[in-house]
Order: sequence, then structure tokens, then C-alpha cells
Amino acid sequence: MLKPIMTEGECSLLRSLIQDAETIVLCCHTNPDGDALGSMLGMAEVLRTMGKEPLCVAPDQYPDYLQWLPNSEKIVRYDKRKDYVDMVLKVADLVFCLDFNMPSRTDEMADALKSSAAKKVLIDHHLGPDMETALCISHPEMSSTCELVFRVVWQLGLFDMQGKHYAVPIYCGMMTDTGGFTYNSCDPDTYFIISQLLTKRIDKDKIYRNVYHNYSEHRLRLVGHVLCHKLVVDSERHAAFFTLERQDLKRFRFVKGDAEGLVNMPLQIKGLKLSISLREDTEKDNQIWVSLRSVDKFPCNEVAARFFNGGGHLNASGGRLNCAMAEAIDIVKRAFVAFEDKLK
Repeated sequence: MLKPIMTEGECSLLRSLIQDAETIVLCCHTNPDGDALGSMLGMAEVLRTMGKEPLCVAPDQYPDYLQWLPNSEKIVRYDKRKDYVDMVLKVADLVFCLDFNMPSRTDEMADALKSSAAKKVLIDHHLGPDMETALCISHPEMSSTCELVFRVVWQLGLFDMQGKHYAVPIYCGMMTDTGGFTYNSCDPDTYFIISQLLTKRIDKDKIYRNVYHNYSEHRLRLVGHVLCHKLVVDSERHAAFFTLERQDLKRFRFVKGDAEGLVNMPLQIKGLKLSISLREDTEKDNQIWVSLRSVDKFPCNEVAARFFNGGGHLNASGGRLNCAMAEAIDIVKRAFVAFEDKLK
């Protein structure tokens, strides 16, 4: 039996919030990943089975390798339809905030989200939730926000009503946020949840192929280029980093999602504890996207918070720098030195 994540009072409150709402919006963080989209699409399907017509909003573009998810075509992008989303947020009764812990994670949508008079329900697994909500379901110890959505639905007694359009995005989000169940996935409950999702006759092998075996030839050649020419390994400190500059992205016809998983690859080196990716934004000058991955108990979230204006989980974090690539490289090297006692 799954451990409850809500009190009876919270369950009752959530039911009332949903039942009383006429206009419901679901939103996720900028640069949405599998967990962000999966939790949003999965929760939206639950609301449909409850007789609601929710609107799913993503702040910006999501990767090509997730565009097969059921109902993803119904997602409205804030960067494409700002006026429309602003209007809906103004009149909304209820907003679900999925897979982010503060409004700033929605980037340009943050002001509209904060100014919305709608009651807000936060469901998230990141540390330090900082948002005014009617209900906050925050459990950083969980593998993913999709796992939290499953637990919420299970606890509300709504699971039996769901079908593939619910189970597929939930499974996808759990899979991607654990790297194919290779990290942050040692809780036996996680596999009970998977077993229940499989009762909905989802094809988990096809989901895996859709995500991890669905890249272009250019992406594969980009991987080779990074590993051969761009990877810098600090053997003494058991850390590595690589850069992706605009010239690299242009050469290999980069599309959003092509960098997914690259930051994990250096961790295949024996003894390596930390890997960092620095990627130039394709449109904004002096903006560097930072991804960090680590193994065992090395806290890459502490590195992200201290050096890269970011944060996240123990072994998977992100951040952003507003500087040129040369300065970003210097910051990475300083981070390696600052944390060398934990890296060695």
C-alpha cells in the first residue's frame, strides 16, 4: 500500500477546489522536460475524467522527443500566445503549478502567474517551495513530480477511472526524471507505481524508444563531437565539463532537446563524481545554460546554488549564467577547486 502524501483534510480541500472551479489552468516550468510535461498532461487527463476542461500552458518550446505524448498538441505556449494566456490566468479559478517551486521558474510568465487571483495548487519535488498557495504538495524525496501526481490521484481514489492518456505521460515523466530508473529510484513504492501503470496496457519499451531512440543523425554526430573535442576532464578532482557554443549548435543543426542526456555521459568515466554542461543560448547573447549531474552523495545542487544561480536535486541540478563562455569556464574551474575536498 502506498504511503499517503496528503492528510484527509488536504484530500477534501483538493476535491473541493477542483469541483468548485470552472476555469482550470495547468502550467509547468520553462524549458519543460519529461517530468514537467508528463505531470501536466497526466493531471489534465484526470481533470477531464472529472468533467473539467483544463488548459495546459508551457512557458516556451518543449523538446521534439516529447511531442508524441498524448494531448501534447493541446498545450498552449506562453511565448506564442501571451495575450491569450494572460487573459485566461486573469479569469481562472484554479491553477495547478507542476514541477516548479517558485514563479520565477516560469520565466516570462512569472508576473502573470503571480498576479492571477486564482487559487493555486503546487505539486512539486524540488527543495524550498516559495509560492502563495491554497494547497502545497511538496515532497523533494520523491523521484519525480509525476510520481507525486500518481500518488495524489491514487489517494483520491481516481486511478481506476484513468486510461492510457493518463498512464503514458506519468510513466514517461518518472522514467526521464530518473534517467531510465538509474538514479533517485530506490524506493520500492516507485516500482509498485510502475506495476499499476502497466495495468493500463502502456508499452513502456516504446515509451523508452520514443524518448531515447528518437534523435536525428545530427544529434548523434553532436555527441561524438562533444566527447572527442569538447570534453575537459579534471582527473585530479574527479570532475569534467564541456561547452556547447553557438558555432557547435549551428554546425550540428541543433534543435531543442538535442543536448538531453549529454551531461550524464562523462559520468561513465571510472571514478568521476561531477559533470557540468555549459550551453550558449541560441538567441540571447551572454546567456549560458548550465546542467550538472553527480553520483553517490556529491551535492551538485550545492554547486548549482553557489556558482550558477540555480539549484535542484542532489545528483541532478541546473542553473544559468549571464556572461561570456570564457567567464563561464573560469567559474566552473573555481567550482571544482571550491568543492575539491568532496570531489576527491
